[in-house]
Amino acid sequence: MLLHDFLTESAGKFPDKTALIFKDRRITYRELDRQANRLAHALIDLGVERGERVAIFLDNSPESVIALFGVIKAGAAFIMLSAALKAGKLGYILSQSGARALISHRNKLGILDSLTVPSGMVKIIIGEDNPCPSSDLCPERRNIDLDLAAIVYTSGSTGDPKGVMMTHLNMVCAATSIIRYLKITSDDITMNVLPLSFNYGLYQVLMAVRCGGTVVLEKSFLYPYAVIEKMIREKVTGFPLVPTLAAMMLQMESLKEYDFSSLRYITNAGAALPESHIRKLKAVFPQAAIYSMYGLTECTRVSYLPPEELDRRPNSVGKPMPNVEAFIVDEKGNEVGPGVVGELVVRGSNVMRGYWNDPEGTNRVLKAGRYQGEQILYTGDLFRMDEEGYLFFVSRKDDLIKTRGERVSPREVENVLCQIDGVSEAAVIGVPDDLLGQAIKAFILPCRGRSLGEKEIIAWCMNRLEFFMVPKYVEFLSEFPRTGTGKIDRKKLAMILKNEHRENKKISTYHYDIK
Repeated sequence: MLLHDFLTESAGKFPDKTALIFKDRRITYRELDRQANRLAHALIDLGVERGERVAIFLDNSPESVIALFGVIKAGAAFIMLSAALKAGKLGYILSQSGARALISHRNKLGILDSLTVPSGMVKIIIGEDNPCPSSDLCPERRNIDLDLAAIVYTSGSTGDPKGVMMTHLNMVCAATSIIRYLKITSDDITMNVLPLSFNYGLYQVLMAVRCGGTVVLEKSFLYPYAVIEKMIREKVTGFPLVPTLAAMMLQMESLKEYDFSSLRYITNAGAALPESHIRKLKAVFPQAAIYSMYGLTECTRVSYLPPEELDRRPNSVGKPMPNVEAFIVDEKGNEVGPGVVGELVVRGSNVMRGYWNDPEGTNRVLKAGRYQGEQILYTGDLFRMDEEGYLFFVSRKDDLIKTRGERVSPREVENVLCQIDGVSEAAVIGVPDDLLGQAIKAFILPCRGRSLGEKEIIAWCMNRLEFFMVPKYVEFLSEFPRTGTGKIDRKKLAMILKNEHRENKKISTYHYDIK
């Protein structure tokens, strides 16, 4: 099976069913498939060859969905770009990927006109004089499942973005496994406010189309009450979240007054949900199964926690999903037992082919496996596993804080901070300290209308954490710097501190020395 077979088969089974709901538009599977076929023929007529890359620079919209299926029906690989990209990063990706074509919209012309595009690249502007397609039938099959389907660019918070190469086999296997454990069917209606440039958002569309379900597509969560009201009106059954969205929702007044009886499940990925947020979500959505999940761009998804285990293991991200194997190794690559912290390694058909035009980067994360000829993914994430095989995220390797001779997981401290009444979100990083090696600094985003004090934060932590885990510095923020996928950007927090230190500014509003 190829990725675009998802659409072809569902259009055959459910031609008149609504595939997409966007604003006041309702697009059936027949129409979605027909439009994707027309775009595919247009690309082929323009000379796009099998395996070439086509970039899609659009807001969340039916056109972005039509574009991704049209590209792969043409035998090319799509690059779904964030609609918020600036000219510099956009130009870098187009050049680094060698994109053959760029599909965009008139509302992006201000950025596009300032670009120096790769030689021979074709711009296709939706709504202008585009080439007339020769047919709205599906083009002749050009690929096999080992061919490239997409290049997904990482956010590039630690440098230039890396292009993760995903084959049809990678993406079909990932979607099939997730569908299996979420029990998604043609009856499901998914609310997606996540950008399609974010793997988590993209797969909401792919999985729904695979099953013949419906996606309610939104540009963002900018107007939360409007989104909630649409969820109720459309009888949404599935709602994918990231912690930022969860924090925003839990601050909404009168949320409990809405009727969410149609909601069957909630998922979380991108970053771990604090335990306090999980408890609050269960109170607001008592009938919905909540799935905590872990994944990364290089393999889409690794694990999920069955909802019935949530009360017993609220901080776990579960066991590997179907058709995936995961284990933990030490610094020498030897597998470790329960309770030992090490790097998580993933084995499965969902693991990427590598990074586009970056053999050195690829070799750092894809290494020889236990069986001859295979490559497995070293995630760069530190985990531990319990006696029953459930996984617990500890930290990114680079994020682990080394203080007072101890290693501290930022997540463990953040979980305690988020238990404080009035804390919406928290982030913890290590800052240089002559005596401690690194000191722990906590950044706090208070709930709207709440006033918190530094001493209150420290006292709370001292009563619940070991002394070496208590933050030395506390700073309150009105907003967090974020990556393109909405995660708190720890690298930018660290850079802000570094700049403040360079300019001899005070690095915190309060600090506490533990004697």
